[in-house]
Amino acid sequence: MTSPEHAVLITYAVSGDRFGEESEREAIHALEKRLAEAIEAADAGELDGNEFGGGKVVLYTYGLDANRLFAVMEPQLRAFPARPAHAVLRFGEADDPAAVELRIDL
Repeated sequence: MTSPEHAVLITYAVSGDRFGEESEREAIHALEKRLAEAIEAADAGELDGNEFGGGKVVLYTYGLDANRLFAVMEPQLRAFPARPAHAVLRFGEADDPAAVELRIDL
């Protein structure tokens, strides 16, 4: 039996009610690159992409331990200036109704 995949979903607000300004999108892409490098260096999982829309962006990361994955990313996440922002740590598969989720404001 394999371990369940955990997730850390990070949400930042962007300007307006759509996709944010170009400078915000560029900053998010630069953040994603730093996060992917940190996650890879720690062998903690993967950054799987983003979704812009509705005045926010969500970054999707996955690994075997949501706590470890968040710990690797936390310094970069807290340093990024966009607010409001939060992370949701999910301890289990997306389709598991018993998976525990923990919200952390950034």
